[in-house]
Amino acid sequence: MQLSWGARVSAEFCHEVLEVSRRLHVQPNYLMAVMAFETAETFRADIRNAAGSGAVGLIQFMPGTARLLGTSVSALMEMTPVQQLKYVEAYFAPYAGRLRTLMDVYMAVLYPAAIGKGGEFVLFKAPYIAYRQNAGLDWDKDDHITVAEATEGPSRKLVKGLAPGNVRTFI
Repeated sequence: MQLSWGARVSAEFCHEVLEVSRRLHVQPNYLMAVMAFETAETFRADIRNAAGSGAVGLIQFMPGTARLLGTSVSALMEMTPVQQLKYVEAYFAPYAGRLRTLMDVYMAVLYPAAIGKGGEFVLFKAPYIAYRQNAGLDWDKDDHITVAEATEGPSRKLVKGLAPGNVRTFI
């Protein structure tokens, strides 16, 4: 098995991602691609959202989400990436078994109601605030963002993560 982005993180992180993925019934490369996208390929637990939303970490936990998981964004920022994977797993746990595609995994982070809806499902439309907050995902600039468009970034991270020099091979 080749783990995308595995060469960019510790062996301990890789092993924990494989275990989390097994328990969640999700393809580990999908989880790695989403974390690569959400952390700008750094896999840092303390990375902050560049748009100033208050989100932090491997999957950009919002403050309210952190509270629901029994922690805080401050506490999440103090964790190692391996420690934070416990909260990544807790976040994804309600969706276990439903995350069949990369689109599903990313929708669990961005817009959980769209899990399983398919690429053409419209998430956000102009002129609404949710559209404006996510306008960078509107790849064709047609004033609406579909699941496929929103997943373009993680898709590119999946391809890049599987490139020579970025993978780690496990037997």
